Amino acid sequence: MTPPSETASRIAFDLTADGRFCSGELIFDGGVLFVVEDGATVLERDVADCSELKQMTDIGCGALELALADPAGPPPENEGDPPAALPDAENVRVCRFTMAHAEEAAELCKVVNYYIATGDQNRMARPEGRRCPRCGRPLMQGTDVCLFCVDKGYILKRALQTAKPFLGRIAVSALLLTVANVFYALTPVLYRILTDDFLVRPETAAAWFGTPVRGVLLLALGMVLVRGLGQLFYITSNRMANRAGSAYSDSLRERLYAKVQLLSLSSVSKKTSGDLLKRITNDTEVIRTFLSDQGRNLLEQLVIMVFVTVVMALTNWKLMLMVILPVPVMVMLIQAFWRFIHVRYSKQWRIESRANSILHDIIKGIRVVKVFGSEEREIRKFSDCSRRLAEISASNEKFWARVSPALEFFVGIGEFFVLYFGGRMVLAGTLSLGELIQFVLFLSYIYTPLRWLSSFPRWLARAMTSMVKVVEILDEKPEITDAAGAEEKTVEGGIEFRNVRFGYKSYEPVLKNVSVTIRPGEMIGLVGPSGAGKSTMINLLMRLYDTNDGAVLIDGTDIRNIGQRCLHDQMGAVFQETFLFAGTIYDNITYARDDATREEVIAAAKAANAHEFIMALPDGYNTVLGENGHTLSGGERQRLAIARAVLKNPKILILDEATSSLDPKTEGLIQDALGKLVKNRTTIAIAHRLATLRHADRLVVIDRGCIAEVGSHKELLEKRGIYYRLVMAQRQTAKLKN
Repeated sequence: MTPPSETASRIAFDLTADGRFCSGELIFDGGVLFVVEDGATVLERDVADCSELKQMTDIGCGALELALADPAGPPPENEGDPPAALPDAENVRVCRFTMAHAEEAAELCKVVNYYIATGDQNRMARPEGRRCPRCGRPLMQGTDVCLFCVDKGYILKRALQTAKPFLGRIAVSALLLTVANVFYALTPVLYRILTDDFLVRPETAAAWFGTPVRGVLLLALGMVLVRGLGQLFYITSNRMANRAGSAYSDSLRERLYAKVQLLSLSSVSKKTSGDLLKRITNDTEVIRTFLSDQGRNLLEQLVIMVFVTVVMALTNWKLMLMVILPVPVMVMLIQAFWRFIHVRYSKQWRIESRANSILHDIIKGIRVVKVFGSEEREIRKFSDCSRRLAEISASNEKFWARVSPALEFFVGIGEFFVLYFGGRMVLAGTLSLGELIQFVLFLSYIYTPLRWLSSFPRWLARAMTSMVKVVEILDEKPEITDAAGAEEKTVEGGIEFRNVRFGYKSYEPVLKNVSVTIRPGEMIGLVGPSGAGKSTMINLLMRLYDTNDGAVLIDGTDIRNIGQRCLHDQMGAVFQETFLFAGTIYDNITYARDDATREEVIAAAKAANAHEFIMALPDGYNTVLGENGHTLSGGERQRLAIARAVLKNPKILILDEATSSLDPKTEGLIQDALGKLVKNRTTIAIAHRLATLRHADRLVVIDRGCIAEVGSHKELLEKRGIYYRLVMAQRQTAKLKN
């Protein structure tokens, strides 16, 4: 089997044909299905003579089968329909799986069946709740990275790369911290001198300083000086580390936020708001703490442990071996616990992300919660998630509460060895009392780093989880990018959809061979039932997505060859759901052009029939809006959106249900404002209330992803086709309401 191509689709399965568990993988590439069980290819089948890939579900398991096409059967009626199939007896069994893989199997069926119908190979979309194709474990919500299979060395390398401008300061801080600990480590040496040369043999102090008391005083002053210097270096190190860490976290947050802004809409929509917020705020802080605190302390602890070990070895190498005897056991225990720690903190991250998402949604939708009286339900929902988070956090802490005593026990064995064998050496006269005291005091400089290192896997596991999430965003490539040499052109407004085929999942097309030409300055109305593809056409025109086949052109140039910034600068949009940012009315209008003068802003508000109600507010244009402008009525918010579009003065205007669900008076004001706005610019409008589009130059009727009818309001009524039936249905509905 040759290596799969980039467009290959692959899923895992876990049962053999006779029901035994296995590690299986199903790969579809270039029209061929490959079935791999435990590393061996057991089936390689071209689907050219097949009608479809079918999924059968039994109790607790499922299977995939290829249905062979009937060569004598009738041709498919519609494009995309599979050819007629032979009886089920002719099916080819592909693989079996437990229900954990059912969702991915269903997606693969869509990819294969689309290929059978069209001959186009498309990559499979991964459903939520999906699993890692390598190990089969569930993937974390909102991510395509498996925390078990990811290259952890690469993740650490990328984290260090993001911190590169600050690593120098962090390293200097670690060096200063090490120097501080070296000064602290001189204290046991001074205690040895005090014991052996001043207390046990006072004549030595008298020979050096005149009297033993004077010697003890000078030695005490030396201890104060050593401690003082240690504290000075320690404080300097902390201040430098805090500054470097704050600058690093600020830089990382800015980079991550900027990357989120550059991601394609399809990528952002796969992640919840709570997930993105947690990555930008919490995860960046976890990484900062790990690099600037734990990373600095790791270097300091290792250096001081090596320094003290050398001093102890020079004093008495036999006793030094007794000190480090428990270290290998400790290292093996840490390695054994690492696997369990990693799983636990991954689970804790998922629950934290879920809690943040619930909290964000509840706060954002508080009006809906109040209207439906669902406060108690939302309290229970968040409380349940918060309780689960508390339980897993407590469980992790209990785990460490059990592990730490075991590690402390092995550390205590080393202290026992030093006291027992060191005491015997003192009694035998091979070790002085001062040297034993020095050894005992040095134990803390050996075992404190070991105790610290025993907790390091916990910090590393937490940081690794956050690093994976952050690096995934930083490394993700936007699906929508500017072509090399993209044009920066002033558009006139001519638009063409040329044989456009598109689906949010490429094997489930929403638009099928759509072709329509719009002249500069023309107003086009898009009409059709919900789900027909109207908003999808607008999304493609704004290049929020790229076509699967065909092209969208402006003034004869494929929009993929126009810079995105240039394209969006010359487009304006008014949507049904108007979004207003937290801030003043003035700020919301100037969001379209931050260089606009106050006179231009007022002129835009007047053109949108918004100036009058703005001036009636207590602070006029300086009125601060609440969450999404909910202190304003729907019509007022809509008029602010129109004012924003007027201020931008776009060459191409998009109206998506801009007058939906408004009272007649407000709708009249907005229609008047829109009438001014659409003059001398290309306009594409979507409206379910068809009467609002009767003044459009042409209407384009879309049905099941295809252009069904094109013409003026009058022409389409005379055709008595789809548009006529839609108008008659709306008129009948209006009569029933009256």
